[in-house]
Order: sequence, then structure tokens, then C-alpha cells
Amino acid sequence: MPGRGMSTKMKVTILVALILALLIVGFLSGELAKSMFDTTIDPLHIELEKPHLPAQPVTDPLFGDFSLTNTILAAWVSIILLVGVCYAATRKMKAVPSGLQNLVEAALEALLNFVQGVAGEKNGRRFFPVIATIFLFVITNAWLGLLPGFGSITAHGPEGEVMLLRNASTDINVPLALALVSFVVVEFWGLSAVGFSSYMRRFVNLGRLRLGMGQLLRGKLKSAATSIFSGAIDIFVGALEALSEVMRIVSFTFRLFGNMTAGEILLIVVPFLVPWVVALPFYGLELLVGFVQALIFAGLTLVFAVIAVAPHGAKQETA
Repeated sequence: MPGRGMSTKMKVTILVALILALLIVGFLSGELAKSMFDTTIDPLHIELEKPHLPAQPVTDPLFGDFSLTNTILAAWVSIILLVGVCYAATRKMKAVPSGLQNLVEAALEALLNFVQGVAGEKNGRRFFPVIATIFLFVITNAWLGLLPGFGSITAHGPEGEVMLLRNASTDINVPLALALVSFVVVEFWGLSAVGFSSYMRRFVNLGRLRLGMGQLLRGKLKSAATSIFSGAIDIFVGALEALSEVMRIVSFTFRLFGNMTAGEILLIVVPFLVPWVVALPFYGLELLVGFVQALIFAGLTLVFAVIAVAPHGAKQETA
């Protein structure tokens, strides 16, 4: 009705026009447009200046010869932030939570329900501290890396001006350390749950081979051949199982490192070519990627832990 201000259609039109205007301004102010509209350059052979990707090492003069990487600094910031949030949320706990305590409890309860939904109540409570720590550390690193201070604050390093803070997951040492922690705790849980001999039988199972050798000595050639062949298959499968345990470290490391590094490069290149509003959706995408990568890393650790603590077959029958 007239007299009630702009209609919804008019508001949508103005919003779309504003976004298009920002897109045009962003495009014209980017390196891509500058090169395209340079009359001295052949449009079919445009060469752009490469965006600056800072090197990782940062040497703080306060530490003398001690070299401190910007990714380790960022990891420390993530740890301090997580500890600070937990301390602030639990400093004055109430029976009926509110504010920050309510938010932290809701997040941890959602994580606990996720872990218990996969591992059950008993194992879920046992696995929860490690799984939650991995998830919170990875997602905090990923989301902190999107803040303005990461990349905008620089320091003088061995190769000139470099970022003072950089997403810790873009340093392959951090994903590798997380992968090693995941590997060690999963193996520990498996060994403590089913016992050393039962757990190691997954990798070295000589039961049917010994059975076949005993049958061979007793002259049971047909059954001995079957048992020896089955025993050889058990040895081969065990070797594959052991290899898969070790390769898990590699896959965990490069999955997290590759996705976080690719996201950082994307956020450097896109604003360099077409800044302003064009880059905003990519920041939203990286928020989602950070959450997904944290969930995958923690979730796979949880799944492998559940597999490790499950009983691994019965003892081989003897002849």
C-alpha cells in the first residue's frame, strides 16, 4: 500500500544494483582489469604480476639466533584462545548455564553426542577428550587464519618482510604432529582394549600356517596344503593391514595440509585479481572448509579408534 515506504521488490532491486556496482568497482580495481585495459598489452596474452606468497620462517630479534616460525606463533595463539575461552566459561559456573558457559557447554555436548553416537557411551567418554581437542584445535587454527591480523601484520624474516602469523595447518609439521598423535592414541586404545596378543594378530597371524605345518608333519597333505595356503593369505593381509596403519599418517597429514594451504592461496589470489565483494564468498567457503576438515580429522580418528578396540576374530582351531 502507498505511504508505507519502499516495496520489497524495490528493496531487492536496490540491493542487487548495489552488489553489481561493488562487483564492477572491485573488478576495475583488480590486477586482472588493469592488465586487460592496458592498451599496450595484447588481450590474448595477458601476463599478470604474481601475488606475494610470504615465506614461513620468521626470526624474532628478541630471541637472538632462535628461529620461530609464524605458524607456531599462530598455533600458540589458538591454544591460548581455547584455554582462555574455557577458563572464562568455567570461572563462575552456574547450575543453569547462560552466556559463554551455555555456548561452550552446547558445543561440547554436541561433540560428545557425536562421539558417543559412533563409539557408544563407554568408549565415547574415553575417546572424547582427544577427539574434541583435535577438532577444536584444527577448527580454531582454520578460522583464526581468516582474521585480518593473519597476513596483514608482517615482520622482518630471513627472506624480507613476511607474515607474522599464518594458519598453523599450512605448515606440514603441524598436520604431521596431529596425525602422529592420532596414530599413537588409536594404537594405545587398541592395545589396552583387546590385549597385546589379540591386537597384534591383526598384523601377524600365523595360526593357520602353524596348523598347516603340523598337518604336513603328520602326513595330512591335502588339509596341510589348504591350511598353508590360507596361512600365506593371512600373512599377506596382515602386511597390508600394517601398511594401511602407517599410511594413515601420510593421508591425515596431506589431507589437512593440502586443503588449508590451497584455501590460503585462494584467498590471496582472488582479492589480488578481483578485490572487494568478489572475495567475500570465498571467505565463507573457507569457514565451511575449516569446519569440514576439523570434522573429518577428528571423525576419522574416532572411526579408527572404534575399529581398533573391536575384538579381532577368534583363536584358530587346532587340529
